[in-house]
Amino acid sequence: MLPPFVIEQVVDAPASRIWQALTDKAQMKQWYFEVDEFKPEAGFHFTFTGGDEQQTFLHLCTIIEVVDKQKLRHSWQYEGQEEQTYVTWELYEEGDKTRVKLTHEGLELIAHHGPAFATNNFHEGWKYILGTALKNHVENK
Repeated sequence: MLPPFVIEQVVDAPASRIWQALTDKAQMKQWYFEVDEFKPEAGFHFTFTGGDEQQTFLHLCTIIEVVDKQKLRHSWQYEGQEEQTYVTWELYEEGDKTRVKLTHEGLELIAHHGPAFATNNFHEGWKYILGTALKNHVENK
């Protein structure tokens, strides 16, 4: 097993605002992915489609752990693939700002499914999602 991918970003927003962005489906659509339903409750299943102009993938996810306004952990699997990876969002208040830590475990398990699943693609995608999309969404509210 390779070490998980970890990225951190300090955001100029309170943890409560970031938590809302992570758990409210209307806000998720603005910066992340569009989900039909979302409840920050262990055992809740949610799906969304992501990809690019050439290819889209159905993501199958189940919430594993929730600590209100601090931690959200869920599985991350693709339709037609057996392997599961895991995404964890953690929020740490630092004065009037919040350090957001994202961990994606198990990327090496799915890399063999083709170029779209290359570890570097996930690294770049998460850097954009956390460092640009989420940051801009919560700081500009």
